[in-house]
Amino acid sequence: MVELRLEELSAKNIVAANTLTLKPGQEQFVAPVSHSIAEAYVNPSTSWPRVVLDGDEVVGFIMGNFDPDAEEEVFRSCIWRMNVSAEAQGRGIGKFAVQALAEEARLRGFKRITVIWDSGEEGPQEFFLHVGFTIVGETQYGENIGSLEL
Repeated sequence: MVELRLEELSAKNIVAANTLTLKPGQEQFVAPVSHSIAEAYVNPSTSWPRVVLDGDEVVGFIMGNFDPDAEEEVFRSCIWRMNVSAEAQGRGIGKFAVQALAEEARLRGFKRITVIWDSGEEGPQEFFLHVGFTIVGETQYGENIGSLEL
């Protein structure tokens, strides 16, 4: 690992972000980056799409939403999407991305960030609990709602 850094999603890195590959079985737990790109385009005032670089290589993607006026509290300061390439998993990249999003939330005056995930053998629950989220509820579809106090 060289030095991890975030970069705003741009024409320069969008193809690399969109072609990140996950470990087998993980695809069912996260929408493709292309969906996030579309959402960022539709909601430019609240979305926060970033790629994680290790040197010059795109190794991850995270998209947050910061909308203090969102009707549902869970969407006011949250992780919408997060992907770390299969080859880069286990190297602290996801933790780095979550910490960066948490810092952005702090700078914007939020006191917590949330994330929603499905349970499953290859799912992200273990990761989110490991980086400090606690399960605080469930959606009407049975997904976990996690919260990380800042």
